[in-house]
Amino acid sequence: MPQQWRLVSARVATGTEHMATDYWLLEQLIAGHLPPTLRFYQWSPPALSLGYHQKAWPHHWQTLTWQGRPVDLVRRPTGGRAVLHQGDLTYAIAMPLTVARQAAYQQICDALIAAWQQLGVSLRYGTAGSGYRHQANCFALATAADLVTDRGYKLIGSAQLRRDRYLLQHGAIRLWPNAEFHSQVFNDHAASIAERPTEIPASPDADFLVKLQTSIQQALARSLGITFVELPLSAAEIADIEENSTAFANLAGPWPKTLTSGPGDTGLHP
Repeated sequence: MPQQWRLVSARVATGTEHMATDYWLLEQLIAGHLPPTLRFYQWSPPALSLGYHQKAWPHHWQTLTWQGRPVDLVRRPTGGRAVLHQGDLTYAIAMPLTVARQAAYQQICDALIAAWQQLGVSLRYGTAGSGYRHQANCFALATAADLVTDRGYKLIGSAQLRRDRYLLQHGAIRLWPNAEFHSQVFNDHAASIAERPTEIPASPDADFLVKLQTSIQQALARSLGITFVELPLSAAEIADIEENSTAFANLAGPWPKTLTSGPGDTGLHP
């Protein structure tokens, strides 16, 4: 009988809430209180999420605004570089690690490739080398941990946290990036934004988001041999998550006491 995973309904929340939620889901899985979980979400206000091991970032990131609102600056429990969360859809998966970490990554990303193929978009793995670690911007280069279109547009960037035999994987799906805002944050011209797949609607589209999430959910079910049960976060769960949410906004720490950093806790980026 296929293993049942929890599907958490899509939510719009702040960066600190999202990072605390994903880490909480991993902790509850490890403790045996919750099954493996998939959730999708968007960020309000827009946010910059720093990779767990990212030690430096431009000073002006502390005072960024978008449409008159301050931009959140938070730290992810996963590795990699900074991600600008504006116009994107983020997925998070907390799951047991039953195969090698690289193999688990490929299982998830192969499902993402299959889901987008259903929508008419062909994706492949990136090929950037070790120069990635000198970049502040996750989407500046596409490594073997990322998925790009045939025209070189980096559509999905992903990173992981491994805790013992459990895994948290994040991925940002760049759907409607604003070129001017991107340039303001990263001081570049964001030329690759012009290569965004035409299969994605020109402006944010709720129906497309539902179709995309359903396609990814179905592809993961096929790839991993699982089924999903949709169950939103309860009021009690949200209250429990909020107790530790400030840890992810305090870039200098302290972090939740159970969070450990070791060689296996980085993102898959070189």
